[in-house]
Amino acid sequence: MTIRAVVKGVGHYLPERVVPNSEFEATVDTSDEWIRARSGIERRHFAAEGQTTSDLATRAAQAALKDAGMEADDLDAIILATSTADFTFPAAATMVQANLGMTRGFAFDVQAVCAGFVFALANANGMILSGQARRVMVIGAETFSQLMDWNDRSTCVLFGDGAGALILEAQEGEGDNADRGILASDLNSDGRHRELLYVDGGVSTKSTGHLRMQGREVFRHAVEKLAQTAHAALDKVGLTGGDVNWIVPHQANLRIITATAQRMQVPMERVVVTVQDHGNTSAASIPLALSVGRARGQIKQGDLIVTEAIGGGLAWGAVVLRW
Repeated sequence: MTIRAVVKGVGHYLPERVVPNSEFEATVDTSDEWIRARSGIERRHFAAEGQTTSDLATRAAQAALKDAGMEADDLDAIILATSTADFTFPAAATMVQANLGMTRGFAFDVQAVCAGFVFALANANGMILSGQARRVMVIGAETFSQLMDWNDRSTCVLFGDGAGALILEAQEGEGDNADRGILASDLNSDGRHRELLYVDGGVSTKSTGHLRMQGREVFRHAVEKLAQTAHAALDKVGLTGGDVNWIVPHQANLRIITATAQRMQVPMERVVVTVQDHGNTSAASIPLALSVGRARGQIKQGDLIVTEAIGGGLAWGAVVLRW
């Protein structure tokens, strides 16, 4: 028998404030039509004043626990993927741990920007396979609205806030690609491309900074690397795009999502798309889409799912799992 990290629960949380594209027309040279045509985004959610990333993550975690029928102390670990933690330290994951009333186990953050949730899933899978943990909560949560330059129309209209959470549990499988749970992952980074997507501030510069992006170059790398990493993960378990029930991609841009699906030879009818409602929520986008896709009735037990993402670093990767 083989140990697999199997999904036991999923949940998400979106801040109450909904910001339509039209709201930006009064402050920057843009329009609803321009934003939709270039990104597919129609609206996004922004956190309220004083509402932090750990607040959003806690609400998503509570929803996932309820979905799984578990209590916080049933968990062994929390891994939170975020680039917008409340403080330099402690880790936002420990704050979620405290908010949930979890008095055992351990919690830590992972920072790989938009690819963060994929990296966190791979870490959780490794801990479960090694016996370090039996149940792991994996969260993606962001308040990217805090990093925006509101005078930069090329970036400020693209991002939103939100959180999604997934609970993984060790279960026995047969050791083949028909098993439920995480089947394979593929992780990559290339620090030579830092200037394509970054924040021009941080602790050593004594400023929060703003997000900066070379959109055309990021698009080019994304289309090439996302399909490549998805195929690499599928190849590890002898599967192809034709075996995939659902691609659940990082929700950055509808054109990137469509181009990646075409390269994988997967029709858009088998792609979970939420970018129109959430914008780019960075590390939160995949767990948000998984939770929404399950709630819509798209994702069902036994479905083969590929998640893939690329973000600043550049960092990119994919996870293949059977729901």
